[in-house]
This record gives sequence, structure tokens and C-alpha cells, in this order.
Amino acid sequence: MSKIKGVYAASMSVINKNLTLNVKETINHAEMVIDQGCHGVAVFGSTGQAQLIPVAEKINLLNELSTSKYREKYIIGTGLNSLGETINLMNVAKSLDFKRFLIMPPAYYKYDDNDVINFYSKIVESIPESEIILYNFEKLCGYKFSIECVEKLVKRFPDQIVGVKDSSYNLFENLKLENFSILPGSESKLLKGLELGCSGIITATCNATAELARKVYDDFIAQNEQTDNQKLCDVRISFEKYNLISGLHTYFGKYNQSYLNVLPPLNTLNSQDENELIKSLEKFNFSIKSLMAA
Repeated sequence: MSKIKGVYAASMSVINKNLTLNVKETINHAEMVIDQGCHGVAVFGSTGQAQLIPVAEKINLLNELSTSKYREKYIIGTGLNSLGETINLMNVAKSLDFKRFLIMPPAYYKYDDNDVINFYSKIVESIPESEIILYNFEKLCGYKFSIECVEKLVKRFPDQIVGVKDSSYNLFENLKLENFSILPGSESKLLKGLELGCSGIITATCNATAELARKVYDDFIAQNEQTDNQKLCDVRISFEKYNLISGLHTYFGKYNQSYLNVLPPLNTLNSQDENELIKSLEKFNFSIKSLMAA
């Protein structure tokens, strides 16, 4: 088991006009983001509209994704409210030789640390060959991992619970575990996290900032002077003013209209917000035109 390190995008899903998943273009997008600098991508996370995509369409994508030239660089988001469906989707992915999974606890219901430990225990007991990245995002699921909960899970399952994506930001500064990947969910936390011993990031906006984020990461590893971190943080802050999925699909949609299709109840930005976002990014001389031409 190797530690998960680097810059990862929470990859976007490309949707057809009839609101089905465009498998080919979604995979092309993931490969493009890796080509631009990401060490890998997480497929079917919250940015990928995962909770809104039918399981059958996810399975279709996994079948095609298994033939991608970057198949070793994918983390598969399999977190569903149903424990049984989560395990079933993981089994499909495992049959295609995917082994790394990003899993958020179920939404809607209220529960505590012991319940969460039981939830992940059931998963590990069903699929012991898995490597699981916990997804800590209280805003979406209503539960926030405590340091104690993560420590107990890692102690119980050291070979299976291998990391955490920290989008609640209560872990990355204080959680210290050997051979365990801590990955904040924002570029704004990349450099600080690396200085604290984190492994990298998994973020939505790395769909657009892959090259810039990789430069910051590589400069830290090489102990070079940081010349791009402020710009990276400024771009992230510009997107954060809006729903990240709406902002990213609107921005990419300026160069490829396929990105303007999103699944209800999500939507793209209204014209005023779109103009404000573009102007804000232009102030930092930020453009993804080269990315879309790649």
C-alpha cells in the first residue's frame, strides 16, 4: 500500500442534453485534468454530481474507465446513502481492478462516531481488499469526523482506512497518523497543509487549476520559492463565492457548451454571477483556454 500523495481533482461529470451521463466526455475530462498536472482524480464525488447519477450509469462509466490510460490514477467515489448499494458499487469497481474509494457517510440521518465506525466496519468486512479515503464534509452529510473517530478506524483497519479528504477542515491541522494520507478539500489549504505534513489536496477547483496547483505542490517538494500560491488561493476564493459545481460548469461552458448541462436541482450561474466570476478571474490573469485546447 502506497501513501496517496499529490494534487487530485474532484472530477466533473459531463451530462448529455437528455440528462444522462456522457461517459466518453466525462472520461476525456478526467484524462485532460491529469494531463494538465493533477496526480489523479476522484470520480463520482460531490463535484461529479454523484448523488444525482443513477447507479447503472455509474457502472457504465466504470467499465469504460477501466480501459483508460490513467486507470491507476483514479479514486472511485462510491458513497451512497444505502450501505448495500455502496458495497455493491465497490464490488463492481473491484472486479475492474479499482481499489481506492472515496466514501462519505450517509446523509439525512443523525448519528455519532460509534455509528460511523460501524458503517465503515461493515464495508471493510465485505470488501477487505479496499483502500478507503474517508470523506469529511459536514455541510453535505450532516456529520463531521472527530480525530478520535478517525484514529479508531485506522487502528482497527490500518490496511483499509488509508486517508481522509478533509472538507470540514477540523482535521488537517491536528490529525497525525503514520502512513495515512490527509488531503484538505481546498487549494487555499494546499501549502499550509503540506507544511503541516499533509499529503496534498482533493478539490473541486483543481478541474480548472490543475497546472497552477501542481506548480505549488512541486515547488514545495523541491523547496523552491513559492511564486504561484497567492494566485492559486485567489482563484479558489473567486470560485468559492458561488456554488462550486455551478461555477465550474459555467466557466468550462464558455469553451465547450456540453458543460452547461447539469442535473436538477443543480443549475449553472445566472448571467450576473457569471460575469462577476469571469471578471474576478481575469483580475488574476487566470484562463483555462489552453486547458480546453489541449
